[in-house]
Amino acid sequence: MATITLSLLFHRNTSQMAIHFDHDEHLSAYIKAFEGVRWSHTHNIFYIAHTSDNKQRLFNYLRLQHHYVDYRALGPAKESSFIKTPTKIYIALGELSKKHHDAFLNFKNYLLQKRYSQNTIENYISVLAIFFRFHASKEIFEINKNDIITFNQDYILRNGYSRTFQNQIISAIKLFYNNHNNTQLDIENIERPIKEKRLPEILSKDEVKHLLTQVKNIKHKTILILVYACGLRIGEALALKIDAIDGTRGFIHVKHAKGAKDRYVPLSSKTLITLRNYYALYKPKTYLFEGIDGQMYSQGSCRKILRNALQKTAIKKHVTLHTLRHSYATHLLESGTDLRYIQDILGHNSPKTTMIYTHVSQSSLKNIKNPFDDMDI
Repeated sequence: MATITLSLLFHRNTSQMAIHFDHDEHLSAYIKAFEGVRWSHTHNIFYIAHTSDNKQRLFNYLRLQHHYVDYRALGPAKESSFIKTPTKIYIALGELSKKHHDAFLNFKNYLLQKRYSQNTIENYISVLAIFFRFHASKEIFEINKNDIITFNQDYILRNGYSRTFQNQIISAIKLFYNNHNNTQLDIENIERPIKEKRLPEILSKDEVKHLLTQVKNIKHKTILILVYACGLRIGEALALKIDAIDGTRGFIHVKHAKGAKDRYVPLSSKTLITLRNYYALYKPKTYLFEGIDGQMYSQGSCRKILRNALQKTAIKKHVTLHTLRHSYATHLLESGTDLRYIQDILGHNSPKTTMIYTHVSQSSLKNIKNPFDDMDI
Protein backbone atom coordinates (compact mmCIF):
# COMPACT_ATOMS: atom_id res chain seq x y z
CA MET A 1 0.00 0.00 0.00
CA ALA A 2 1.39 3.41 -1.02
CA THR A 3 0.66 6.96 0.13
CA ILE A 4 -0.51 9.14 -2.75
CA THR A 5 -0.78 12.90 -2.37
CA LEU A 6 -2.92 15.12 -4.57
CA SER A 7 -2.04 18.80 -4.88
CA LEU A 8 -3.07 21.79 -6.95
CA LEU A 9 -1.31 22.34 -10.25
CA PHE A 10 -1.92 25.09 -12.81
CA HIS A 11 -1.05 23.55 -16.17
CA ARG A 12 -2.29 23.92 -19.75
CA ASN A 13 -4.17 27.06 -18.74
CA THR A 14 -6.44 25.42 -16.19
CA SER A 15 -6.54 23.89 -12.71
CA GLN A 16 -5.20 20.33 -12.43
CA MET A 17 -4.56 17.78 -9.70
CA ALA A 18 -0.93 16.70 -9.48
CA ILE A 19 -0.49 13.08 -8.35
CA HIS A 20 2.55 12.55 -6.10
CA PHE A 21 3.90 9.14 -5.05
CA ASP A 22 7.20 7.33 -4.58
CA HIS A 23 8.45 5.77 -7.80
CA ASP A 24 6.92 2.37 -8.43
CA GLU A 25 6.52 0.87 -11.92
CA HIS A 26 3.36 -1.04 -11.11
CA LEU A 27 1.72 1.95 -9.43
CA SER A 28 2.78 4.22 -12.32
CA ALA A 29 1.14 1.86 -14.80
CA TYR A 30 -2.00 1.65 -12.63
CA ILE A 31 -2.35 5.44 -12.39
CA LYS A 32 -1.55 5.94 -16.08
CA ALA A 33 -4.41 3.57 -16.98
CA PHE A 34 -6.97 5.79 -15.21
CA GLU A 35 -9.15 7.69 -17.69
CA GLY A 36 -8.13 11.34 -17.90
CA VAL A 37 -4.68 11.00 -16.33
CA ARG A 38 -1.85 12.51 -18.37
CA TRP A 39 1.90 13.02 -17.96
CA SER A 40 3.38 16.54 -17.80
CA HIS A 41 6.90 16.90 -19.19
CA THR A 42 7.00 20.46 -17.85
CA HIS A 43 6.36 19.41 -14.25
CA ASN A 44 7.54 15.79 -14.52
CA ILE A 45 4.40 14.42 -12.90
CA PHE A 46 1.07 12.70 -13.58
CA TYR A 47 -1.99 14.99 -13.44
CA ILE A 48 -5.72 15.11 -14.09
CA ALA A 49 -8.23 17.94 -14.41
CA HIS A 50 -9.19 19.37 -11.01
CA THR A 51 -12.90 18.64 -10.73
CA SER A 52 -14.98 17.22 -7.89
CA ASP A 53 -15.96 14.27 -10.06
CA ASN A 54 -12.35 13.44 -10.96
CA LYS A 55 -11.26 13.71 -7.36
CA GLN A 56 -13.94 11.25 -6.21
CA ARG A 57 -13.36 8.84 -9.11
CA LEU A 58 -9.59 8.88 -8.63
CA PHE A 59 -9.97 8.38 -4.87
CA ASN A 60 -12.22 5.34 -5.38
CA TYR A 61 -9.90 3.94 -8.06
CA LEU A 62 -6.79 4.19 -5.86
CA ARG A 63 -8.59 2.78 -2.82
CA LEU A 64 -9.37 -0.35 -4.84
CA GLN A 65 -5.75 -1.33 -4.29
CA HIS A 66 -5.84 -0.05 -0.70
CA HIS A 67 -3.61 2.97 -1.32
CA TYR A 68 -3.84 5.87 1.13
CA VAL A 69 -4.90 9.07 -0.64
CA ASP A 70 -4.12 12.45 0.91
CA TYR A 71 -6.02 15.26 -0.85
CA ARG A 72 -5.99 17.87 1.94
CA ALA A 73 -3.82 20.20 -0.17
CA LEU A 74 -6.41 20.34 -2.92
CA GLY A 75 -9.19 22.34 -1.41
CA PRO A 76 -12.47 22.60 -3.34
CA ALA A 77 -12.55 22.43 -7.12
CA LYS A 78 -13.33 25.90 -8.45
CA GLU A 79 -13.71 25.71 -12.18
CA SER A 80 -15.42 29.10 -12.08
CA SER A 81 -12.24 30.84 -10.83
CA PHE A 82 -10.93 31.06 -14.40
CA ILE A 83 -11.93 33.80 -16.79
CA LYS A 84 -11.65 33.74 -20.55
CA THR A 85 -10.12 36.70 -22.32
CA PRO A 86 -11.04 37.63 -25.91
CA THR A 87 -7.91 35.89 -27.25
CA LYS A 88 -8.79 32.55 -25.62
CA ILE A 89 -6.10 32.91 -22.94
CA TYR A 90 -7.19 31.56 -19.58
CA ILE A 91 -6.00 33.48 -16.54
CA ALA A 92 -6.43 31.98 -13.08
CA LEU A 93 -7.54 35.00 -11.09
CA GLY A 94 -7.96 33.39 -7.68
CA GLU A 95 -7.26 36.20 -5.23
CA LEU A 96 -5.65 38.48 -7.81
CA SER A 97 -6.76 42.10 -7.92
CA LYS A 98 -8.10 44.05 -10.85
CA LYS A 99 -4.65 45.71 -11.08
CA HIS A 100 -3.11 42.29 -11.70
CA HIS A 101 -5.73 41.51 -14.29
CA ASP A 102 -5.21 44.81 -16.10
CA ALA A 103 -1.42 44.33 -16.02
CA PHE A 104 -1.83 40.85 -17.51
CA LEU A 105 -3.94 42.18 -20.36
CA ASN A 106 -1.41 44.95 -21.05
CA PHE A 107 1.38 42.37 -21.00
CA LYS A 108 -0.60 40.13 -23.35
CA ASN A 109 -1.04 43.04 -25.78
CA TYR A 110 2.71 43.71 -25.66
CA LEU A 111 3.44 40.06 -26.50
CA LEU A 112 0.96 40.15 -29.36
CA GLN A 113 2.60 43.26 -30.79
CA LYS A 114 6.00 41.57 -30.54
CA ARG A 115 4.49 38.65 -32.50
CA TYR A 116 5.15 36.00 -29.87
CA SER A 117 3.39 32.73 -30.67
CA GLN A 118 0.00 32.07 -29.11
CA ASN A 119 1.47 29.12 -27.21
CA THR A 120 4.24 31.29 -25.71
CA ILE A 121 1.75 33.99 -24.72
CA GLU A 122 -0.49 31.48 -22.99
CA ASN A 123 2.44 29.87 -21.18
CA TYR A 124 3.86 33.19 -19.95
CA ILE A 125 0.53 34.47 -18.67
CA SER A 126 -0.26 31.13 -17.05
CA VAL A 127 2.98 30.91 -15.08
CA LEU A 128 2.77 34.59 -14.09
CA ALA A 129 -0.70 33.91 -12.71
CA ILE A 130 0.75 31.13 -10.54
CA PHE A 131 3.51 33.43 -9.26
CA PHE A 132 1.21 36.35 -8.43
CA ARG A 133 -1.37 34.10 -6.81
CA PHE A 134 1.41 32.82 -4.53
CA HIS A 135 2.13 36.44 -3.55
CA ALA A 136 -1.50 37.54 -3.67
CA SER A 137 -1.10 39.85 -0.65
CA LYS A 138 1.52 41.95 -2.44
CA GLU A 139 1.08 44.62 -5.06
CA ILE A 140 2.90 44.15 -8.35
CA PHE A 141 5.38 46.95 -7.63
CA GLU A 142 6.23 45.48 -4.21
CA ILE A 143 7.67 42.22 -5.57
CA ASN A 144 11.41 41.87 -4.97
CA LYS A 145 14.16 39.28 -5.40
CA ASN A 146 13.43 37.69 -2.00
CA ASP A 147 9.87 37.01 -3.14
CA ILE A 148 11.23 35.06 -6.10
CA ILE A 149 13.57 33.09 -3.81
CA THR A 150 10.64 32.29 -1.49
CA PHE A 151 8.53 31.17 -4.43
CA ASN A 152 11.33 28.89 -5.66
CA GLN A 153 11.76 27.31 -2.24
CA ASP A 154 8.16 27.04 -1.06
CA TYR A 155 6.39 26.31 -4.34
CA ILE A 156 8.74 24.96 -7.02
CA LEU A 157 11.23 22.97 -4.92
CA ARG A 158 8.72 21.81 -2.30
CA ASN A 159 6.43 20.43 -5.00
CA GLY A 160 9.31 18.88 -6.93
CA TYR A 161 8.67 20.85 -10.12
CA SER A 162 11.22 20.76 -12.92
CA ARG A 163 14.06 23.12 -13.81
CA THR A 164 12.25 23.79 -17.08
CA PHE A 165 9.18 25.08 -15.24
CA GLN A 166 11.35 27.19 -12.91
CA ASN A 167 13.20 28.67 -15.86
CA GLN A 168 9.91 29.44 -17.63
CA ILE A 169 8.67 31.33 -14.56
CA ILE A 170 11.85 33.42 -14.47
CA SER A 171 11.65 34.20 -18.21
CA ALA A 172 8.04 35.37 -17.79
CA ILE A 173 8.88 37.52 -14.75
CA LYS A 174 11.83 39.16 -16.49
CA LEU A 175 9.85 39.98 -19.60
CA PHE A 176 6.88 41.20 -17.56
CA TYR A 177 8.92 43.57 -15.40
CA ASN A 178 10.89 44.85 -18.38
CA ASN A 179 7.57 46.34 -19.43
CA HIS A 180 6.26 47.38 -16.02
CA ASN A 181 7.26 50.26 -13.79
CA ASN A 182 8.91 48.52 -10.83
CA THR A 183 11.54 49.84 -8.45
CA GLN A 184 11.87 46.87 -6.11
CA LEU A 185 13.10 44.21 -8.52
CA ASP A 186 16.58 44.05 -10.05
CA ILE A 187 15.70 42.08 -13.18
CA GLU A 188 19.29 41.51 -14.32
CA ASN A 189 20.26 39.76 -11.07
CA ILE A 190 17.47 37.17 -11.09
CA GLU A 191 19.31 33.85 -11.16
CA ARG A 192 18.24 30.90 -13.26
CA PRO A 193 18.59 27.24 -12.23
CA ILE A 194 21.59 25.28 -13.48
CA LYS A 195 20.63 23.68 -16.77
CA GLU A 196 20.17 19.93 -16.88
CA LYS A 197 22.35 18.17 -19.41
CA ARG A 198 20.00 15.35 -20.23
CA LEU A 199 20.32 13.37 -23.42
CA PRO A 200 17.21 12.78 -25.54
CA GLU A 201 15.63 9.33 -25.76
CA ILE A 202 16.31 7.80 -29.18
CA LEU A 203 14.47 5.04 -31.01
CA SER A 204 16.36 2.74 -33.35
CA LYS A 205 15.22 2.50 -36.98
CA ASP A 206 13.67 -0.90 -36.23
CA GLU A 207 11.77 0.58 -33.27
CA VAL A 208 10.47 3.45 -35.41
CA LYS A 209 9.34 0.97 -38.08
CA HIS A 210 7.67 -1.27 -35.50
CA LEU A 211 5.91 1.72 -33.93
CA LEU A 212 4.59 3.06 -37.24
CA THR A 213 3.28 -0.34 -38.35
CA GLN A 214 0.98 -0.37 -35.30
CA VAL A 215 -0.98 2.60 -36.67
CA LYS A 216 -3.64 1.44 -39.13
CA ASN A 217 -5.52 4.71 -39.69
CA ILE A 218 -3.96 6.35 -42.78
CA LYS A 219 -4.31 9.91 -41.47
CA HIS A 220 -2.85 9.07 -38.07
CA LYS A 221 -0.01 7.11 -39.62
CA THR A 222 0.82 9.89 -42.09
CA ILE A 223 1.13 12.43 -39.26
CA LEU A 224 3.66 10.28 -37.38
CA ILE A 225 5.54 9.47 -40.59
CA LEU A 226 5.84 13.16 -41.48
CA VAL A 227 7.11 14.08 -38.00
CA TYR A 228 9.81 11.41 -38.22
CA ALA A 229 10.67 11.55 -41.93
CA CYS A 230 11.06 15.34 -41.97
CA GLY A 231 12.21 15.93 -38.39
CA LEU A 232 9.31 18.29 -37.66
CA ARG A 233 8.07 19.57 -34.35
CA ILE A 234 4.48 18.43 -33.94
CA GLY A 235 3.27 22.04 -33.96
CA GLU A 236 5.04 22.59 -37.27
CA ALA A 237 3.50 19.48 -38.83
CA LEU A 238 -0.03 20.42 -37.79
CA ALA A 239 0.36 24.04 -38.95
CA LEU A 240 1.31 22.95 -42.48
CA LYS A 241 -1.05 24.05 -45.22
CA ILE A 242 -1.44 22.21 -48.50
CA ASP A 243 0.59 24.76 -50.45
CA ALA A 244 3.59 24.10 -48.17
CA ILE A 245 4.25 20.81 -50.01
CA ASP A 246 6.49 21.28 -53.04
CA GLY A 247 6.45 17.84 -54.64
CA THR A 248 8.26 18.99 -57.75
CA ARG A 249 11.33 20.28 -55.93
CA GLY A 250 11.06 17.76 -53.11
CA PHE A 251 10.73 20.20 -50.20
CA ILE A 252 8.33 21.24 -47.47
CA HIS A 253 8.17 24.96 -46.71
CA VAL A 254 7.86 25.24 -42.92
CA LYS A 255 6.51 28.73 -42.21
CA HIS A 256 6.55 30.78 -39.00
CA ALA A 257 8.21 28.01 -37.00
CA LYS A 258 9.86 28.44 -33.60
CA GLY A 259 11.46 31.86 -33.40
CA ALA A 260 9.20 33.11 -36.24
CA LYS A 261 11.56 31.51 -38.76
CA ASP A 262 10.86 29.88 -42.12
CA ARG A 263 12.88 26.98 -43.47
CA TYR A 264 12.81 24.34 -46.18
CA VAL A 265 12.86 20.67 -45.20
CA PRO A 266 13.79 17.96 -47.73
CA LEU A 267 10.90 15.70 -48.70
CA SER A 268 11.89 12.19 -49.78
CA SER A 269 10.12 10.46 -52.66
CA LYS A 270 8.76 7.78 -50.33
CA THR A 271 7.33 10.39 -47.95
CA LEU A 272 5.81 12.25 -50.91
CA ILE A 273 4.05 9.07 -52.05
CA THR A 274 2.67 8.64 -48.52
CA LEU A 275 1.35 12.22 -48.56
CA ARG A 276 -0.25 11.80 -51.97
CA ASN A 277 -2.02 8.60 -50.92
CA TYR A 278 -3.26 10.37 -47.79
CA TYR A 279 -4.43 13.43 -49.78
CA ALA A 280 -6.32 11.29 -52.29
CA LEU A 281 -8.21 9.63 -49.47
CA TYR A 282 -8.95 12.61 -47.16
CA LYS A 283 -8.83 15.62 -49.54
CA PRO A 284 -8.07 18.32 -46.93
CA LYS A 285 -9.06 21.86 -47.93
CA THR A 286 -6.68 24.20 -46.06
CA TYR A 287 -4.52 22.50 -43.47
CA LEU A 288 -2.71 19.34 -44.48
CA PHE A 289 -4.17 17.64 -41.41
CA GLU A 290 -7.62 18.89 -40.50
CA GLY A 291 -9.81 18.24 -37.52
CA ILE A 292 -13.44 19.11 -36.93
CA ASP A 293 -14.88 21.74 -39.32
CA GLY A 294 -11.59 22.01 -41.18
CA GLN A 295 -9.71 23.37 -38.19
CA MET A 296 -6.10 22.49 -37.42
CA TYR A 297 -5.74 18.95 -36.05
CA SER A 298 -4.99 18.97 -32.31
CA GLN A 299 -1.72 18.02 -30.63
CA GLY A 300 -3.67 16.18 -27.95
CA SER A 301 -5.11 13.84 -30.58
CA CYS A 302 -1.60 13.19 -31.92
CA ARG A 303 -0.29 12.34 -28.47
CA LYS A 304 -3.16 9.88 -28.09
CA ILE A 305 -2.29 8.29 -31.46
CA LEU A 306 1.30 7.79 -30.33
CA ARG A 307 0.27 6.49 -26.91
CA ASN A 308 -2.08 3.91 -28.42
CA ALA A 309 0.60 2.74 -30.86
CA LEU A 310 3.19 2.41 -28.09
CA GLN A 311 0.87 0.23 -26.04
CA LYS A 312 0.92 -2.31 -28.87
CA THR A 313 4.73 -2.55 -28.85
CA ALA A 314 7.33 -3.83 -26.42
CA ILE A 315 9.13 -0.47 -26.38
CA LYS A 316 9.92 0.49 -22.79
CA LYS A 317 11.56 3.84 -23.49
CA HIS A 318 9.82 7.09 -22.57
CA VAL A 319 8.64 8.12 -26.04
CA THR A 320 6.98 11.40 -27.04
CA LEU A 321 6.22 12.94 -30.41
CA HIS A 322 9.46 14.90 -30.10
CA THR A 323 11.31 11.59 -29.73
CA LEU A 324 10.58 10.96 -33.41
CA ARG A 325 12.31 14.25 -34.33
CA HIS A 326 15.29 13.37 -32.11
CA SER A 327 15.48 9.92 -33.68
CA TYR A 328 15.38 11.36 -37.21
CA ALA A 329 18.28 13.72 -36.45
CA THR A 330 20.33 10.92 -34.88
CA HIS A 331 19.70 8.59 -37.81
CA LEU A 332 20.79 11.34 -40.23
CA LEU A 333 24.04 11.76 -38.29
CA GLU A 334 24.65 8.01 -38.23
CA SER A 335 24.18 7.86 -42.01
CA GLY A 336 26.94 10.46 -42.47
CA THR A 337 24.95 13.69 -42.88
CA ASP A 338 26.96 16.78 -41.95
CA LEU A 339 25.90 18.47 -38.70
CA ARG A 340 25.54 21.80 -40.49
CA TYR A 341 22.83 20.37 -42.75
CA ILE A 342 21.08 18.73 -39.81
CA GLN A 343 21.07 22.09 -38.03
CA ASP A 344 19.40 23.73 -41.04
CA ILE A 345 16.84 20.94 -41.44
CA LEU A 346 15.84 21.07 -37.76
CA GLY A 347 15.81 24.87 -37.63
CA HIS A 348 18.25 25.19 -34.73
CA ASN A 349 19.65 28.66 -34.05
CA SER A 350 22.90 27.37 -32.62
CA PRO A 351 25.10 24.43 -33.69
CA LYS A 352 25.47 23.67 -29.97
CA THR A 353 21.86 22.49 -29.95
CA THR A 354 22.49 20.11 -32.83
CA MET A 355 25.73 18.83 -31.27
CA ILE A 356 23.72 16.91 -28.67
CA TYR A 357 23.08 14.20 -31.27
CA THR A 358 26.79 13.35 -31.35
CA HIS A 359 26.33 12.08 -27.78
CA VAL A 360 23.56 9.64 -28.69
CA SER A 361 24.73 8.50 -32.11
CA GLN A 362 25.67 4.82 -32.01
CA SER A 363 28.06 5.15 -34.94
CA SER A 364 29.97 7.96 -33.24
CA LEU A 365 30.24 6.12 -29.95
CA LYS A 366 31.14 2.78 -31.51
CA ASN A 367 34.04 4.33 -33.43
CA ILE A 368 35.78 5.18 -30.17
CA LYS A 369 38.68 2.80 -29.58
CA ASN A 370 38.86 1.53 -26.01
CA PRO A 371 42.46 1.66 -24.66
CA PHE A 372 41.79 -1.49 -22.62
CA ASP A 373 41.62 -3.48 -25.88
CA ASP A 374 45.35 -2.84 -26.47
CA MET A 375 46.38 -4.21 -23.08
CA ASP A 376 47.87 -7.72 -23.04
CA ILE A 377 46.12 -9.01 -19.95
